[in-house]
Amino acid sequence: MSNTLTVTHRKKDGFNGQKAIVLPNKIIRFCEETPLVSQLFITDIGFYPKAKFHYRERTAGSSQHILLYCIDGKGWVQFREKRVDVARGQYLVIPASTPHKYGSDESDPWSIHWMHFTGEASPHFVKLLNKEKTPVATAVHFSDERIRLFDTLYSRLESGYGSENLGYISMCLWHFLSSFCYADHFQAPFNREEKDAIDQSIEFMQQNLHRALSLQEMASEAHISPSHYSALFKKKTGYPPLEYFNHIKVQKACQYLQFTNLQVKEIAYKLGVNDPFYFSRFFSNIMGMSPLEYRNRKQAV
Repeated sequence: MSNTLTVTHRKKDGFNGQKAIVLPNKIIRFCEETPLVSQLFITDIGFYPKAKFHYRERTAGSSQHILLYCIDGKGWVQFREKRVDVARGQYLVIPASTPHKYGSDESDPWSIHWMHFTGEASPHFVKLLNKEKTPVATAVHFSDERIRLFDTLYSRLESGYGSENLGYISMCLWHFLSSFCYADHFQAPFNREEKDAIDQSIEFMQQNLHRALSLQEMASEAHISPSHYSALFKKKTGYPPLEYFNHIKVQKACQYLQFTNLQVKEIAYKLGVNDPFYFSRFFSNIMGMSPLEYRNRKQAV
């Protein structure tokens, strides 16, 4: 379908059931000057349900980044020569100062949650949200929790522009945007049958902290060849499997050091390490201090 709507039908807003808030310039300046809030804050926010004939064009782009989250229907966004179709369950971020126009599909108009956001940390979010160098429509599983977060942001802004309220909204915004950046973690599966091979492998590690697992054993448990397993594991976690296993062993060791009176050699044996000196070395490499130094610092607090 063409993205050219009949000019007489185009409209920026005025949809039945719509809601929108635009922050006054004075409040935006306050956000820019407040240390924590200045990192990430909203300037405009709204919800347009069944927004037939919705159309916006900004030849010089917006001074803020724009998030469009389509929960029903469909629409499109045009960037110079590139058109991106946006359908139900997808979001798209338009970076600041990017010329664009967008509109709702005439036969199946979109319902969108939208916001303009900015701040010192906002470019980093845009990079995470877009996942590509150029804006694309990205699918995310629908989440009631994500919608509740949006409603919280909106209702808190409705309640006024007090400094504490704006600080709370800014911190909620980090959580809301992270629900798109890290959608898989935001809706982490709780049932074992829903977990992928790497999730199950991490669970296997946690259940076997008392052992010295080999890469071959980990890969066999995941039913994947060792080389493929290592590649998948590092892609998801950022660490090779054995290094990740050592990290969670050290995490458990920290708990023993802080909350028990077990000797270092006893903790090492509990974590499948028969050489206490080797255990102390790899603990120090990860934590930047020896087990005894860690215990003394925590017990002094």
